[in-house]
Amino acid sequence: MKKIILFSLFVLPVMAIAQNSNYQILQNFSIKSNGGWDYITVYKNNLYVSHGTQVNILNKQTGDSIGVIANTTGVHGIAFDPIQNIGFTSNGRLNNVYAFNVNTNAIIATIPTGENPDAIMYDPFSKKIITCNGRGKNLTFIDPITMKVVDSVAVGGKPETAVSDEAGNIFVNIEDKNEIVKIDAKTYKVLAHWSIKPLEEPTGLAIDLKYKRLFAAGEKKMAVINYENGKLVTTVAIGEGCDGLVFDNNKKLIFTSNGEGSLSIIKQADANNYQLVQNLPTLKSARTIAIDESTGNVFLPAANFEPQPAGSKENKRTPVIPGSFKIIVVGKK
Repeated sequence: MKKIILFSLFVLPVMAIAQNSNYQILQNFSIKSNGGWDYITVYKNNLYVSHGTQVNILNKQTGDSIGVIANTTGVHGIAFDPIQNIGFTSNGRLNNVYAFNVNTNAIIATIPTGENPDAIMYDPFSKKIITCNGRGKNLTFIDPITMKVVDSVAVGGKPETAVSDEAGNIFVNIEDKNEIVKIDAKTYKVLAHWSIKPLEEPTGLAIDLKYKRLFAAGEKKMAVINYENGKLVTTVAIGEGCDGLVFDNNKKLIFTSNGEGSLSIIKQADANNYQLVQNLPTLKSARTIAIDESTGNVFLPAANFEPQPAGSKENKRTPVIPGSFKIIVVGKK
């Protein structure tokens, strides 16, 4: 009898994990225009896709084109102030942010930033828009009401992604320093620099407010960090070439989009225990990601590339096949 009870206790958690990890590609949304891409964002019923010199807007359920925000040269990311109902694009080659009307997509303000604004976010605590400026090695804080820069904060390296604890602290991963920087959103001062080694080249970042954890994705690893003290909790192996990470707070799952062509799905058992439960094949170049919190579906921009030239000994990136850019939709049927 004891053996049966012990076996049952062992099997049930495994079955529960399996039920949470049965993800698959549901559909593909085609975007025929050419150009590079970076971040993708879900806002209300739409997907906002950075795409070279423009932002493509799609219906998140059907993939139908809703519109385009033009002339966002070198656009990296899109963020939204839900109170003002205004969108913002970080335009890397223009060193600025565009504010746009979400109903008409018209540009309503141009705001200068640090050099090469990359990731962009809205902080619900300070109610500011924040850009991570790659070459500027700083963060720009923007007031979405006045459309003016409030302050900038030097972080000592290349900032990749920022998140908020919604209590006055901003955390940003520094790709070339292998660390997390903690910033006071009230005083705009750096509070701490935390090494997150052995994680290298951190890119994607997400936050769990319940357990006070940061999830940082780097080269073939995801690190879990206690954001109260900066201590490394654990690491989990993921695919290669990750540039994005999201956390499904409802299902307690972490997704990392890996440029090698896989989606790593990690189950959070509790604050300190995490397990890789699925590596879903996607498409090579699918390295950034967004989550629809209302459905749990995730979206990954990607494209097909020309084959390597015959006899080539180097695995260099080849040109994108024209018209092959798409959004891969992953979820459960």
